[in-house]
Formats: sequence, C-alpha cells, structure tokens
Amino acid sequence: MMKKRIIAICLIAGLLLAGFQMVNDQLHLLQSPGVVISDYVEPDYELGPSHVDSLLPFPDVKKGERTPFDLWRYGGKGKTSFTTPDLRMSWEEWLAFNKKQKPELMVDVREYMDSRYDFNGEVYEGKFMSGGRNPIMKGPIARLPKGVKSFEELSELTAFEIRERDLFPFKPLAHPLASTAHMVFPDNWNEAHPEHVRIDMDHDFPVEYLPEFPPPMFLTTHKELGDVTKGREVTIANYYEIFNGLLTPEQMEGLKELLRPSPTTWFNHTTHRVTEAPSAGVSCFSCHVNGHTNGAFELGPDSRPNLARLRVGTPTMRGNYNLMLLSSKRSIRSMDHFAEVEEYFDGDPGMQQHIGPRSQKREVTNRMGDFNSILDFPPAPKLDGMGNLIPEKSTKQELLGQELFRGKAKCAQCHYGPAFVDDYMHDLKIERFYKGRPEGPIKTFPLRGIKDSPPYLHDDRLPTLADATEFFNIVLELDLTKEEKDAITAYMMCL
Repeated sequence: MMKKRIIAICLIAGLLLAGFQMVNDQLHLLQSPGVVISDYVEPDYELGPSHVDSLLPFPDVKKGERTPFDLWRYGGKGKTSFTTPDLRMSWEEWLAFNKKQKPELMVDVREYMDSRYDFNGEVYEGKFMSGGRNPIMKGPIARLPKGVKSFEELSELTAFEIRERDLFPFKPLAHPLASTAHMVFPDNWNEAHPEHVRIDMDHDFPVEYLPEFPPPMFLTTHKELGDVTKGREVTIANYYEIFNGLLTPEQMEGLKELLRPSPTTWFNHTTHRVTEAPSAGVSCFSCHVNGHTNGAFELGPDSRPNLARLRVGTPTMRGNYNLMLLSSKRSIRSMDHFAEVEEYFDGDPGMQQHIGPRSQKREVTNRMGDFNSILDFPPAPKLDGMGNLIPEKSTKQELLGQELFRGKAKCAQCHYGPAFVDDYMHDLKIERFYKGRPEGPIKTFPLRGIKDSPPYLHDDRLPTLADATEFFNIVLELDLTKEEKDAITAYMMCL
C-alpha cells in the first residue's frame, strides 16, 4: 500500500513538474502584448484630399480582369500580400478569355492614350538619338484640358485651382491591365522576338516615341570603338563573337548571365503565363537591350496590392557605375544586389517552387554587376570635361538653357555632377495638383544621355523632353516663359 502511495505521489509530482515546465515554456515563448491606444483618432497628417478616406477602395479583380485606367484615385490594403501560381480557370479557358478580351482592351487603351496625348509624329529637325537613326520627337504632346489655351496659361494657376478644377494634364499613368500586370514589350521588340507577344495586351506607346532599337552600346573601357555592337542587338548567340578580346573572362561571364533567359511570374514554361506557347522566360537584356532600354514597362515590385504598385518604365543601365541608388522606390545600393533582387519581377519569391529558381548565386550576380559597371553614357560632344557646354559648339538657345538649368529652373538642385543626378529620392508631392493617392518619394534619374530614353518620369507619363519641361515648370511653380522652356529642352538634348 505504501509503495502504491509513493508511486502515486511520484506520478503527481511528475505531472506537476511537467505542467510547470509546460507553462514556463509557454511563458518563455509568449511575447508581451503590444500597446493599443484605446481612444486613437486617425490624423490626416495634412494629406487633405489625398488621405485614404477620400480615395476609392481598390476593386476586387481576379487575374486577367480589366482594371481602371485611373488607378491613382484608389487606395487602401489588398486582401493578402501573397499570390498563387494557379490560374482561376483551365489553360484553354484562360487562352480563350484573353484572346477575346485583348482586342476590346486595346481599343480602349488607344482611345485613352489618345485622350491624354497627341501622338502627331512631329520631330525636331536635325536632332537624333545617339545611334543617329531615331529622330527626337517634338513636344509637348500632352493634351491641355478643355478651356485652357496654353501651358503658359495653365502655369499661372495655383496648385489648389488646378486640383479643384481637375486641370492637371500629367496625372499618373497606370499599367493598362494591372490585375495581371508584368512586363509589356514594344511592338518592334515583339516583331523580332515573337515569343514575348502577350495574349492579353500590347504596349500602349507608338514605337516612334520609344528608344532606338537596337540602341548603341558604349563601354568605359573602349571609348575608341564608339558603338561596340555596330548596330546589332546583343544576344546569347552573338555576344561571344562581338566581345571576345574586348572583355575580361569575368565580364564575359556577367554578360552571358545578363543575356540568359530565366522564368518569371508570367513568362515561363507553365500554364501560369501570358504567352500562347511555353516560354524560356526573359533575360535582363530583354528590356535593357544592349545595356540600355527598349521602353518596356512593368509594375514596381515593391508594394501590394497589385493595383497600388506603380507602373515603371525600363531605365537605362548606361552610367550605373556613377549611381548609388538603383531602384525607383527601394534603396538598393549596389549593382550586384540589384541583379539578385527582382524575385520574378513581382517581388514574389513564393513563385520559385512553381516555376523554378533563377539559379544566380552571389558570385554570378557579382559578375553581372561587373559588366554593368563598364556600360558608359553615350558621347556628348558639346560638353567639356566638367560637364559644361563648350561655347564654340553650342547655340545661344542651348547656352541659355544651361543658365536656366542651373538657376531659375532649379534643375541643378537635383541634377548635377558627371551623371547629372543627386542620388537621392524626392517626394514632389504631385498630389497637390490632382485628387488622388500620393505616390511618395521616387529616386532622381540621371539626365546624362537623357535624349535616348523616352518616355520620361518613372511611369512614362511624359512622352517627350518638352513634356518633362512643362511638367516641372508646373510642379515646381517656376514661372518659365515659352522661350525659356524651349531653351531648357534644347539644352537637355546636349547632355
């Protein structure tokens, strides 16, 4: 009997000890509850009409469904940050759905773009991009609102008046199909690379308003060669022939990786794709052709929901050796880091198991960055060694533009140095001029070689250099005359 009692006591003690240990473990694992302000009242932080309460809630759309062209009027959270590799229907139904919707969508896209811009095809006589083939398109071509006769008249109004009367001609430009989004290639690229023709949409800009294709490539290590490609698009099939004897073995390896296709969220070998046939994917140089840009656009991979992600055009890789900020909204500070962070171009590493890893180790992305670091800006024969116009080679208009650029127009406050950039992000608070969601800080883009990189601003909303000049004249309230604006535009063609 005594033995049974001793056993029972031991069992109870063991259970108590185990229970105590369990409670202790739970206390160890528990985190203290965070503080909640019981009488919290949301301030508007002086955002006024741009506050989230004044915005429309994002529509609940599924993959492939139409999205509003005026997404700047919407705000708030999505249901989740995460996506799924599953289509919402069978592949056959997905293909049929998009083939039916695409012509209807593109009619509406072209009507919308025509309502915003006058793509009249006018060019600056005798002014060409660096390859000497594409003329520089004349502007501004953004359409003025009804009742406003000129940009000079518009710039006389206050930000409040422009917003209240809905007169701002430079509202954000959205991805035309933001529910699917992903990269959209221009027509001239698709003609050469039909494997990237999308079943759901096409590019929304005429090719005349996009960069040269293929663009020239300039190397810091071989300035004497000029365009090292001699008018060729660099591909995985010809890069060895072109660059063997010009690059180091490490740079050759980096260039090969920049040219090697890999699967992305919507360009891949699975049924989760926007091409009719399975695709090997895209390479860095599919958008950054010859280390420059072909004008393809995407959505920035740095936010959710999808409809809140900003449209981003493809920036040039030229002159990245002089930059310390390599992403529109994120503070990416090195070229090798940039080479490894795209996560299928949607900021979504969860797609990896479905479509396969990109397989770029750190040593490989280092080599990609090493090739990137020798891509040079195009020649600027009117600039001296310190970036000043050479008077004997410049017109009076261009010299006036330089003076205004550094003075009244305030351009040089953000655009200075050898790349004409300050390597900062700036919030221009453009929502002062329209009722919509604030876009927040965006990095400053370099102006060196800028004539080769239309359209302008991060989301392509400014088709020409003249549109960019008009935009900043209004947003910075500069009160420039037409003669002064024309001079600044002429100066930027020299950079």
